[in-house]
Amino acid sequence: MTETVPQPLLDQALIEEATKKSGLIWVQGTEGPSRALWHVWHDGAACLVGDGPLEQPLADLGLADGATATVTVRSKDKGGRLVAWTARVAEAAPHSEPWEAAVGELKGKRLNAPDADTMPERWARECRVLRLTPHTEAGAPDVRTEFGEDAGAARPLPSAATTRGPLPAALPKLLRRRRRG
Repeated sequence: MTETVPQPLLDQALIEEATKKSGLIWVQGTEGPSRALWHVWHDGAACLVGDGPLEQPLADLGLADGATATVTVRSKDKGGRLVAWTARVAEAAPHSEPWEAAVGELKGKRLNAPDADTMPERWARECRVLRLTPHTEAGAPDVRTEFGEDAGAARPLPSAATTRGPLPAALPKLLRRRRRG
């Protein structure tokens, strides 16, 4: 006889595995549009660092201690949305036990930091470390895995950045030369 696993445990496992494997999560706080943020999964929560001059911006998202946020996780291989979950935001006080544990994980994943040796001290002075823990109602996480017409897709925000411009005049000649050789 096979034993069925309760849905809340399956939802929690989906949240954890998808969030662990994704390099970025999309977070929408109480203000502004959702934003892609790098994170680490540690001790049942997505941990973020930001709001410092060299870190990702968090302030304009309305991520305050005790607030809720919506976290959307994408598939690492296909890039499509896998799961969206409601999170409870908790800000760890610098040098507290939760802060030290989160920073221990975050500093190993922070790429291209100009001050890798003194980064935790800078984070304590200038940044916020947040834990986004799956919010549960009656013991079950608030999870969404179906995305239809109301999937929340939106046009990109206006930007001066471009992804494609006119081809350089010499490029067709270079490509033809490469095929002959």
